[in-house]
Amino acid sequence: MKTKKIWMGLSMALMLVAAGCGNNNAAVKNDAGTGNAPAAATEAPASNAGSGDAKSYKIAISQYVEHPSLDATREGFLAALKDGGIVEGENLKVDLQNAQADQANNLSIAQKIAGDKNDLVLGIATPSAQAVVQKVKDTPILFAAVTDPLDAKIVSDLEHPGGNVSGASDTNPESITRLMNFIATQFPKVKKLGLVINEGEPNAVVMADIAKGELDKHGIELVKAAITNTSEVKQAADSLVGRVDALYITLDNSVVSGVDTIIQTANDNKLPFFSADRDTVEKGAFATVGFKYYDHGYQVGQMAVEVLKDGKSPGDMKVTMQEKLDLVLNLKAAAAQGIEVTDAMKAEVADPANNIIQ
Repeated sequence: MKTKKIWMGLSMALMLVAAGCGNNNAAVKNDAGTGNAPAAATEAPASNAGSGDAKSYKIAISQYVEHPSLDATREGFLAALKDGGIVEGENLKVDLQNAQADQANNLSIAQKIAGDKNDLVLGIATPSAQAVVQKVKDTPILFAAVTDPLDAKIVSDLEHPGGNVSGASDTNPESITRLMNFIATQFPKVKKLGLVINEGEPNAVVMADIAKGELDKHGIELVKAAITNTSEVKQAADSLVGRVDALYITLDNSVVSGVDTIIQTANDNKLPFFSADRDTVEKGAFATVGFKYYDHGYQVGQMAVEVLKDGKSPGDMKVTMQEKLDLVLNLKAAAAQGIEVTDAMKAEVADPANNIIQ
């Protein structure tokens, strides 16, 4: 994967918007999901017309792993569906499948979904989105929590995806740039930044390459500790102690699933810990430039309302990106990691009431 290609893909997405994470051998299935969805006027085979405008719908959700960001994405998605007029238990059935970060499970889930009758399929996280796009050909598909849908080959065009697929990217190159600049300017003693990463996750590689490009401008070295699954996160984080001045993680599903161990390592060794997502900051990382994943999921849920209610084809819907970014600081994490939070740091937070966590 070449940095130039990554930049071109993500930069194109940014321009379009400006103009618009334990393995488990068994997949978890929950037909009684925790949300609601909107009534629709599509010709999907699972729909049953009732009296008047009443219809019932079935949607399938493939989520790669359980962790706060992906869970919040799902919750936001279902909330938007509820606000759109479809209520689970009344006119909506949700088939929730979780691969527990196991790629074999992930592919099996996608195959199962392809054989079922659904009105819409949601893929949460890049591996799940890739799998359902590969297997599901005739049902509308939306994706969420995908970093670079172009590089992941989920869509080939962001403005006019075509086919049966669209959704929302959960990154914006500006968020990585701003966070790396914040580290460089506010933490001048940081000369080496440690990164725990699963390089088998395309989204993690995309973001790591962008971060490295920005850090190079400031003379800061990105030091990687590679993993292949969540059980290796603690060992990887511990291996960076004494070698780096701070820690960072991307939107890496395998890593975020084991982030508690990184937080512990950061606290025990007084290492500032930076994350690519707000949920990890709420758990105990010090800072990020980001947004709420609930809002991200809600945005995709609104797209689902248009598909189900208005009969829109995902292929005609522009892939969207997060524009509302802000610096988020966790003051308790700062104390645990030996960070003195200065007025200059706080001044970079546009919405301190919501984004300075006490």
